[in-house]
Amino acid sequence: MSFELLGEAIIAGVLLGCFYAALSVGLSVAFGLLDVPQIAHPAFLVLGAYGAYFLGSFGLDPLLAGFLLTPVFFVAGLAVYRFYHAAFESRGTDAGLRGLALFFGIAFIVEVALILGFGVDQRMVEADYIGKSVALGDVRIPIRMLVAVGVALVLIAGLSLYLFATFTGRAIKAVAQDQTALALMGADPVRIKQWAFGIATGTCALAGALLIIVAPVEPGLGRLYIGRTFCVVVLAGLGSMPGTLLAGIILGIAESIVLTSIGASWAPAVAFGLLLLVLAVRPAGLFGQR
Repeated sequence: MSFELLGEAIIAGVLLGCFYAALSVGLSVAFGLLDVPQIAHPAFLVLGAYGAYFLGSFGLDPLLAGFLLTPVFFVAGLAVYRFYHAAFESRGTDAGLRGLALFFGIAFIVEVALILGFGVDQRMVEADYIGKSVALGDVRIPIRMLVAVGVALVLIAGLSLYLFATFTGRAIKAVAQDQTALALMGADPVRIKQWAFGIATGTCALAGALLIIVAPVEPGLGRLYIGRTFCVVVLAGLGSMPGTLLAGIILGIAESIVLTSIGASWAPAVAFGLLLLVLAVRPAGLFGQR
């Protein structure tokens, strides 16, 4: 591979990595901080993409549609966690293992509902910035990817500030470590986790809008992002917001280089390869504690 081609692959990988970080930030909260096995996260991303598509049919910009859908997804997340807690978490320490069936079921229901509602054909949206690009030397950068970078930075910066600067945010970071101590400080661990899961689900609306901005979507698309999102979260160090951005960029660059040098068929395997490598060498992730 020439240096020029390598440079283009790295630039494309950084843009792609920021996109992956935006998709993974909600999972970083749900799985990384709350220890909830939210494997339905990619299905909620696709649901958010279809929500942006539906509102876009009325002339709304997809990003604005994602923003408007965020409160709806937040409330849905509150309801899902309440059911998960009542059915599994409150009944034993192996709630994560038994709760996998719940989230598998939710992912399946979402996919089937989208097929029934929209069919199996790919859907896309229209916006002024989709299909256009800007020049960086000899490299053309799609504006839709720059939009993904901006949204990723806003989501990660906003969540980082919330987790560090507010009592509720610090409680979210502490709830998975010592619920008893948190209760002694006057915070209800169940309500804290429910609120945090609502935030994690709410981010899926805006991230889902990015999903359909970057490329067309179809109901089963979430299955392609299970490995990528979990790879980003584990590589980052469970619950680390800055780590999520860095891990997304690492994955994006690795995929882009493999895509450029070997071929597209090997690119999806990069996430699983990185995931296995991190679990073997540093299970705590880049920003996690040993």
